[in-house]
Amino acid sequence: MNARQRWIRWLIPVGLVAVWFALSGLGGPTFGKLSSVSSNDQATFLPASAESTEVRAWQQKFTESNAIPALVVVEKDGALSRTDLAALAPLAAELASVEGVAPAPAGAPSSVVGPIPSQDGRAAQFVVPIADTDQLRAVIAGLRGKAGGVPEGMRAWVTGPAGLTADLVAAFGGVDGILLLVAVGAVFLILLLVYRSAVLPFLVLFAAVAALCASVLAIYWLAKAGWISLSGQSQGILSILVIGAATDYALLLVARYREALHQVESRWSAIVRAWRAAFEPILASGATVILALLCLLFSDLNSNRSLGPIAAVGIGFSLLSALTFLPALLVLFGRSAFWPLRPKYDAGHAPARHTGPSAWAADGSDSVPGLEGVRGLWRRIGSLIARRPRVTWVVALVVLAAGVAGLPQLKANGVEQTQVVLTATDSVEGQKVLARHFDAGSGSPVVVVARQDRAEAVLKEVQSTQGISSAAVYSGSGAPTAQAPGAVVREGRVLVNAVLAYQPDSAEAEQVVTQLRSSLDAADPEALVGGVTAIALDTNQTAQADLRKIIPLVLGVILVVLILLLRSLVAPLILIGSVVLSYAAALGVSALVFDHLFGFPGADAAVPLFGFVFLVALGVDYNIFLMTRVREESLAHGTRPGILRGLALTGGVITSAGVVLAATFAALGVIPILFLVQIAFIVAFGVLLDTVVVRSLLVPALACDVGPAIWWPSRLARKSGPPPAARTPVRAEALS
Repeated sequence: MNARQRWIRWLIPVGLVAVWFALSGLGGPTFGKLSSVSSNDQATFLPASAESTEVRAWQQKFTESNAIPALVVVEKDGALSRTDLAALAPLAAELASVEGVAPAPAGAPSSVVGPIPSQDGRAAQFVVPIADTDQLRAVIAGLRGKAGGVPEGMRAWVTGPAGLTADLVAAFGGVDGILLLVAVGAVFLILLLVYRSAVLPFLVLFAAVAALCASVLAIYWLAKAGWISLSGQSQGILSILVIGAATDYALLLVARYREALHQVESRWSAIVRAWRAAFEPILASGATVILALLCLLFSDLNSNRSLGPIAAVGIGFSLLSALTFLPALLVLFGRSAFWPLRPKYDAGHAPARHTGPSAWAADGSDSVPGLEGVRGLWRRIGSLIARRPRVTWVVALVVLAAGVAGLPQLKANGVEQTQVVLTATDSVEGQKVLARHFDAGSGSPVVVVARQDRAEAVLKEVQSTQGISSAAVYSGSGAPTAQAPGAVVREGRVLVNAVLAYQPDSAEAEQVVTQLRSSLDAADPEALVGGVTAIALDTNQTAQADLRKIIPLVLGVILVVLILLLRSLVAPLILIGSVVLSYAAALGVSALVFDHLFGFPGADAAVPLFGFVFLVALGVDYNIFLMTRVREESLAHGTRPGILRGLALTGGVITSAGVVLAATFAALGVIPILFLVQIAFIVAFGVLLDTVVVRSLLVPALACDVGPAIWWPSRLARKSGPPPAARTPVRAEALS
């Protein structure tokens, strides 16, 4: 090779590194801009066909403003006197002066209503309409500043829908900072322990963070253009998913590269050999996860549907980084990437070749085909499987079944909004104060859209419904009316606002909404029931329907990919069954932990679906890592020795990848949001269970027990031993 050719060869990796550094430079600062294109409004995630979504559209026709109410509740240890109420009166004007509060309607002195005393005389409340929902946290902070000036002996809280939403958004504040720091720190420590290298962890993390920066850049512009909907929830999951997946793919490539450096002297030959060997499993793994995530596009819940393309973009950049940026870094650093334990070239390091029949030794000696030269943990696991394959997979199955037994304990019917944030907040405490002194549903009414000519019948039916404290037809001023003059009418429809006797996000309140949707048919068959409670109810019901629809789609997509990759029908069915069983066991154990260890009130209805998509899609990654190597070794050594060789050669990298992914998802637990903490535990525990029990014991033992038939209907299923050495040489990168 002449000097010009050598110069051109170096130009390729240097160019790739430059491109990725440029993407990182552009994407890094974009992290801080994601909040400007993000929304955490639960209503925006509902499908257009949901009844509460239709009601929301009608509400916008009745009021020109999209304001949401904040409730300022003031409590005194004793009774509020007339003097106290008079002292509180100026607070209304103070609250109205906060930037972002809706202006006063025409003819009204202020948009803020209050102080409204409670019946027990110990509290008062102000209703504050918030117009600038884009700056909700700042507006609520301003209200809390004003409310802090109440007279001595009183205390004020800012709550209601606006206050609760603002505190939820604040809880997502760790997405850009603490979450990423914890995830990257955990991955760095694990890589340091696994490779005992001072250089390699940085290279792997550079590749992972570059993939995340590129993903953020793409998603920001997609969200800005209105093509996707971004939420704090999706943002947090994106960071974890990209870091975890990019690191997993990197570990497979690094393992192959280190293998190749022992076999060839040239770093260029080693990276080409490693890239060719790792390309198919990495591409198949990434494609499988992307396709599984895109199945969420069939969801009726917009929050689920939006996560699909967001996460798929992240996995796509993880794939590109692992196949372009990381190889460029590895070839530039060469053996120094593993410093101080540089892999040494061994001219006598030739891959072993098994040319005899597929003998099957019953002891743990080196005579067990597939374990030649293997020492340590994976030798002991391989010997165990070799001696007792059926006992091994039956015991593993029993362990998983024990976990599945806890599945009925999972309460995934949604939780109250006051329980979503796990840390103490001003709005949650305010809701408790509000419930002590006012109707629990104050500030979050049930909204009924009725025909104008049926308004009186609808109003009577609503007022007579158990769980409704009061109801009135909307008149523009909030004054109780039926079909009296002054009632606002739009396109032949009126609004009926009903105050619940229960907390608006409680199970009892949802039961009232369900009852109204049934009983109002007689008064007005076209009546629609919406509001905050109805939104929560419709969200839960849609999430449960999505679970029944998305799971078969994801399983079908993964099955097709595995069939194409492994050229078999039996092996993919076994692998699909194993990941489903692993998911059910992880969910069952998680349910017991949530109930009896953490004391959680329940789970978001979307938790089982998200847990399934992540665990099954990512669990199949490890299936692919294992079985592509098993098939490669089976072609050269026969099925049973090939299974043991595949397990021995991938056991370390799969275990490391599993620990890394578990650690990255566990980092989600630093965000005090119930949904994210539960997803963090389910996925972290599930990945470890999958790595330790399913991928190390169940699948290899079951494959050994089935034997060559696992490759049916391919020709490999009809071969009891390896092909002749002269016809099928062992791949050069196979480890002897």
